Amino acid sequence: MTDPRPTLEAVAAHAGVSRATVSRVVNGGAGVRSSLAEKVLRAVEELGYVPNQAARTLVTRRHDAVAVVIAEPETRVFTDPFFAQQLRGISKELTAHDSQLVLLLVEGKDDYARVGRYLAGGHVDGALVFSVHLDDELPDIIRGSALPTVFGGRPDRGGRRTPYVDCDNRGGAREAVRHLRSLGRERIAHIAGPLDQTSAVDRLDGYRDVLPEADPALVARGDFTPAGGERAMRELLAHNPDLDAVFAANDLTAAGALRVLHEHGRRVPEDVAVVGFDDMEPVAEQTSPPLTTVRQDIEEMGRLMARLLLRALERGGDQGSPPEDPVTAPASVITPTALVRRASA
Repeated sequence: MTDPRPTLEAVAAHAGVSRATVSRVVNGGAGVRSSLAEKVLRAVEELGYVPNQAARTLVTRRHDAVAVVIAEPETRVFTDPFFAQQLRGISKELTAHDSQLVLLLVEGKDDYARVGRYLAGGHVDGALVFSVHLDDELPDIIRGSALPTVFGGRPDRGGRRTPYVDCDNRGGAREAVRHLRSLGRERIAHIAGPLDQTSAVDRLDGYRDVLPEADPALVARGDFTPAGGERAMRELLAHNPDLDAVFAANDLTAAGALRVLHEHGRRVPEDVAVVGFDDMEPVAEQTSPPLTTVRQDIEEMGRLMARLLLRALERGGDQGSPPEDPVTAPASVITPTALVRRASA
């Protein structure tokens, strides 16, 4: 049975050009007059020609695929709307550039070797990595693959020049705490995120910038989940029954804290004002009361990550080539935050 799919030769015959001309147009090569390129593209559309990806890879050394590596278990990734929003932004940008997203989840250290082998195996053009933890081997494993890489969030507190996209976590936290102080609140607690992640550390630092003399007992550690927010809120109430405000490290944490405050008969915001971080609308607008929070544009940050990586690839960062020179590597991006006032504070 013959293959009904049109061939490169069929496109060339239909357009009245050489096979080499069709190949250059299809693979994005230069040196073809615009009039000829238009004829080729018209023939491709009329015949429904689909390039052979394997053959195209041999020519361009590109796979038109990008690995997205998330250093979290799948139960967290598929239940936390933060990841859905960031993946949506990444997917939109990659789709606009006809590139595929390959999702790799890292449940634990047992997955490091698997992820390292895949990234070094010539399957993708680059990697987008987020939710990295401090003192984690994963960033070094990924860098060792020699793939162009962009991180979501600052991957470490050191000075290594690795391009990343992050929001102004510290500045946003300062704005949240200043807002609570402007409401006359004097016993402001903080539920921190996991302190092995730079975003949580930065938000704790922002809290301390505004309240350098705050009682250490007013800080409890959460884990960016509603359950973690509940545990931390119970701990805070046990040690600080007179607290009158809470700045939570993210919206899910704040949602858990609100549930515990309601259980203990604390009115929000009359007795305790609450501010979150992220402005994830499915969470912030459905809490009771709706949550005042610090907004970061999570979807746009995903798009920016993909955009930085694609720009690096366009500059010649093909798979198998050495890492970019620090002078020409894409610069990191810090996006602004803004306080969104709702009923909780």
